[in-house]
Amino acid sequence: MFSAMTLIDAEISNRIFTTIRPNVGVAYARAECPCKKLGVKCSPKNSKCVDGTRLVPIKLIDVAGLVPDAHKGRGLGNQFLSDIMEASAIIHVVDISGSTDSDGNPVPRGSHDPAEDIAFFKKEIDYWIVGILRKNWETIIRKSPHEKFEDLVHRQLSGLGISRENIVQAMNKSPISASSGENELLAFIEILRKTSKPIIIAANKIDVPGADDIYRRLKMDEKNVACSAEAELALRRASQHGLVIYLPGSSDFEITNEMDEKHKNALNFIKDNVLKKYGSTGVQQLLDSAVFDLLGMIVVYPVEDEHKLTDKSGNILPDAHLIKKGSTALDLAFRVHEDIGKKFIAAVDARTGKHVSASYELKNGDIISIRAGK
Repeated sequence: MFSAMTLIDAEISNRIFTTIRPNVGVAYARAECPCKKLGVKCSPKNSKCVDGTRLVPIKLIDVAGLVPDAHKGRGLGNQFLSDIMEASAIIHVVDISGSTDSDGNPVPRGSHDPAEDIAFFKKEIDYWIVGILRKNWETIIRKSPHEKFEDLVHRQLSGLGISRENIVQAMNKSPISASSGENELLAFIEILRKTSKPIIIAANKIDVPGADDIYRRLKMDEKNVACSAEAELALRRASQHGLVIYLPGSSDFEITNEMDEKHKNALNFIKDNVLKKYGSTGVQQLLDSAVFDLLGMIVVYPVEDEHKLTDKSGNILPDAHLIKKGSTALDLAFRVHEDIGKKFIAAVDARTGKHVSASYELKNGDIISIRAGK
């Protein structure tokens, strides 16, 4: 899956703990580039544009697989859970064909229930976070009469990329206090995990016979996407070698060069059994859903000249920024540069030519020129 998303040659194997050290790469989320509708030819700097589709880079980390009781240190548990806390969102890759057990070992197709993997994965994260909180629980209790409880909890969990806002939201839904027991803490942590580390399920190997039936029967609370990483990787490598024209997320591809019958048959198999059946391999949709649905991001385009849609070097629509839905023009100014944020005066909506204030809430696809003092 990681290779299919990034085209980085990570080791691929069905043996347990193939991945030990995290693989880090860049994948891309898709957004509609304004260039086509505005009739301009863009010159992207921090992203790519392919026929009106802007590809915005995102950092992807592939970590070691998780096994039951990882929170107790089994397998590479502690390292895995530490690595995963760096993420804003988690893509949980599940063998939807039921041919891999909870320990990562190959088993006969359909003999393992993927629902078990989904359940234990969440449980391991929750128990690990509770364990971190429990280590310092006596200190929290001792200081609770003098400090806000959410501040004390945040201090213990901030190293996991969990914000104070996340903690307050979770406490509002499932209150905890110095007298809370294990069950109350677990209920709180479950809500905290959902808001601070949202999960999307990659129902992988959907093209394996029988996987379709398992996927339809499976009840998942999380967002999920049926996908075939193997098909996506084959198409992207063929495209990389100039054998086909293929844009990730597409429902078809075009063969452009001669190839042997073996490769041609493999590509036609993907076309008939994956693309025609499911509309795509699902891999790009998985990335897009993680970024835009799970994390609630939008794409905005800062420019210096709102008339020409350029930066100071004349590049048209040079940068595409992923930013949280609900962010303001001032937030964008700080994203572009801290000094621009500090010296913010106003901003201009390039589409309408109207001046907007610091508190203007950005919309997906906005093109904004920021005015800053000297």
